[in-house]
Amino acid sequence: MAMTLRLTPDQDHALTLLASAQGTSKHEAAVRAIVTAAARTLSDAAVQATARELLPGRAALEAEIRRSRA
Repeated sequence: MAMTLRLTPDQDHALTLLASAQGTSKHEAAVRAIVTAAARTLSDAAVQATARELLPGRAALEAEIRRSRA
């Protein structure tokens, strides 16, 4: 599936640096970054769900941390 990715000059520069560091094209670097972020997010979500089940008060603690960051 084709998609257009619009980047600011700073974002494009970051992608160029990432691609260079990985020895890949900018396209491949973007794809890898998306896959890595998705895997990390989904994995983190599974860990959080398990922690909520096993640790009493986890939801309240998460809410308190979110409030303190705001």
